[in-house]
Amino acid sequence: MSHLSERPEKPVVGVSMPHESAFQHVTGTALYTDDLVHRTKDVLHAYPVQVMKACGRITALRTEPALAVPGVVRVLTGADVPGVNDAGMKHDEPLFPDEVMFHGHAVAWVLGETLEAARLGAAAVEVELDEKPSLITLKEAIAAESFHGARPVMVTGDVEAGFADSAHVFTGEFQFSDQEHFYLETHAALAHIDEAEQVFVQSSTQHPSETQEIVAHVLGLHSHEVTVQCLRMGGGFGGKEMQPHGFAAVAALGAKLTGRPVRLRLNRTQDLTMSGKRHGFHATWKIGFDADGRIRALDATLTSDGGWSLDLSEPVTARALCHIDNTYWIPNARIAGRIARTNKVSNTAFRGFGGPQGMLVIEDIMGRCAPLLGLDPMELRERNFYEQGQSTPYGQQVTHPERISAVWDKVKENGGLADRGREIAAFNAAHPHTKRALALTGIKFGISFNLTAFNQGGALVLIYKDGSVLINHGGTEMGQGLHTKMMQVAATTLGIPLYKVRLAPTRTDKVPNTSATAASSGADLNGGAIKNACEQLRERLLQVAASQLGSNASDVRIVEGVARTLGSDKELAWDDLVRTAYFQRVQLSAAGYYRTEGLHWDAKAFRGSPFKYFSYGAAAAEVEVDGFTGAYRIRRVDIVHDVGDSLSPMIDIGQVEGGFVQGAGWLTLEDMRWDATDGPHRGRLLTQAASTYKLPSFSEMPEEFNVTLLENATEEGAVYGSKAVGEPPLMLAFSVREALRQAAAAFGPSGVSVELASPATPEAVYWAIQAAREADASRSGTVGTGHADKGHAVNKHAGNGLATEGAAARTEAEAFSGA
Repeated sequence: MSHLSERPEKPVVGVSMPHESAFQHVTGTALYTDDLVHRTKDVLHAYPVQVMKACGRITALRTEPALAVPGVVRVLTGADVPGVNDAGMKHDEPLFPDEVMFHGHAVAWVLGETLEAARLGAAAVEVELDEKPSLITLKEAIAAESFHGARPVMVTGDVEAGFADSAHVFTGEFQFSDQEHFYLETHAALAHIDEAEQVFVQSSTQHPSETQEIVAHVLGLHSHEVTVQCLRMGGGFGGKEMQPHGFAAVAALGAKLTGRPVRLRLNRTQDLTMSGKRHGFHATWKIGFDADGRIRALDATLTSDGGWSLDLSEPVTARALCHIDNTYWIPNARIAGRIARTNKVSNTAFRGFGGPQGMLVIEDIMGRCAPLLGLDPMELRERNFYEQGQSTPYGQQVTHPERISAVWDKVKENGGLADRGREIAAFNAAHPHTKRALALTGIKFGISFNLTAFNQGGALVLIYKDGSVLINHGGTEMGQGLHTKMMQVAATTLGIPLYKVRLAPTRTDKVPNTSATAASSGADLNGGAIKNACEQLRERLLQVAASQLGSNASDVRIVEGVARTLGSDKELAWDDLVRTAYFQRVQLSAAGYYRTEGLHWDAKAFRGSPFKYFSYGAAAAEVEVDGFTGAYRIRRVDIVHDVGDSLSPMIDIGQVEGGFVQGAGWLTLEDMRWDATDGPHRGRLLTQAASTYKLPSFSEMPEEFNVTLLENATEEGAVYGSKAVGEPPLMLAFSVREALRQAAAAFGPSGVSVELASPATPEAVYWAIQAAREADASRSGTVGTGHADKGHAVNKHAGNGLATEGAAARTEAEAFSGA
């Protein structure tokens, strides 16, 4: 076993324990960024001047009326920026734009003594606009060839030869929706200037180092003149990886110009209309199977909706390409990616970071093609699982492919799928207007940042004379339990009880140049760094203990806060050991560092090994669907997920449950709507509140929900043998969508291929049911698309081999289900 993954005697990792802030969360005493306002004197409040048009050049911006509003102190515009007027890393996101690029774009910010004064001041600002034509939908952007950023192409094998060898070839088209993060805490920042003109920003950010960098370049400062702290976040999910920087910069600019603290917090409507979402995608595809249902070739084009600026669209699109294979070996493939430029908010990271979008495409293909091949969907998926020695389309060998089958078979066993399948068949035969279905899907998700340089982490660990320990690391806590795990890692490495360890808020003057807490890498990177720092300290203390116990340092073990020599009754308590080390002038602080080894990636060639390892999981979902309305309920979910040797089992199970529910929300409920008409509100987000944007709640939870972590799954080369858990479980929700597809198909003849929109809302399920009912034997060999678009299937063994029309012969209005 590797040094990094080996666990000592009686480790604190692997023990189930509550979140380190759970008590504060449930009692309301946990502080978030905006709570700090009440502890800060003379705070000014920032409010945006939003322009409610989708596109246009600003011809006049008059701020004088705002200054006449009582309580307004200043209006911030581009003329006030001493440094670079840009909030992005691609230099395509002006902080104060002279061109409006989406409905609700903020062009100035008003500072007021109260939030109400700032709001009234913002309403008084006069903006004149030379309105321009806008592109709102993905289809409009594709038709106009409006693209930006890189256009990667991933190629493996010989695609044309693969199709020539295929017994069955199908083509299709699929468009699926974006998703709102809807974290509990909206974007927030609090900035103030100290007596040395140092800028201190409290920010709800997943990437404090990048927030620091953006604030510095907006203010024309060096990074050492700016400190950013993230106390905790009330949710992030990727939405606070890039997008907080501009808001922090506005607050810092206001503080710099006025000399007073400035608070910026978006209300819910502003957050929804001004911040980016998960990228919606459009996909066209062609796939070939051999006579046994094994994939021979795949040719696809994935187009992501990037919005008005690039943000993280390039790496999101790249990760989608890297995950289109999911758990399936595709020997011949050509996958192209491109980013559409639309007049909407700039879409950004969201749990899974493009992986879910790529994986959804192949899972949709498998679900639609299985009936055409005369195979049960579970069987089709099993036949195409990766095997030992096979590589991904980008050239990385798949490690531990046997775990794909291991989690799959364990779900079958735990869930009693064979017996339940027979029960469902009997139920469906007896109920013409209600159908049930059970679907099983798996996941393979790569862990690490695609950009190799981001795969590094730092930590600072301090031991005080009384034996207490304070740890600092570069990761941020957004409720996912990272801090809890890091405390367990520190206690395990030092050999002390958990109560002796405390964790300090994340800030850039303690650990510099950190990566974002993203890509599910927080525990891997920061855990490795904390372990490194604690090992340095432990080695020093072992030397001290050896001198006190009269033995060699190699024979000393520190377990549960007591140093003992092997084969001896002599012992030394931790507190005494630390005190002795202090008087011997032994350094009791250490900076730790970790870099993920074995990674390489050529973004231009789209080849390499960008991931340290793969996480695996499988989920079976049973649903019941009403044939009259399309309404459905999730009767039962069984999950087995691979987290290696868990650092904190209760935290990990919570992450699996939460990720699954969030994925089910994206795939079945969360239907974002934009005004794409030519009216005066073109480009407006229509679902800008919880009243119109449906989020998963208790009523959407599975009636029975069983989550099991894969046993005996140590991951060599990862901290204490664990695996990442943040993002992968979201994709387990594919099982719900596939179960809904199968339930809808059960209303029609056997062998019908059902198209299903995403999100699969009750409305979408209803139209899928209608299409299944209308299907006949000749239509069962066709493939539709995700929405009203018509796709087709070509079966080399079918009659004249001509493409036939899509399964659903209905109007655009009937088919509309949330494009």
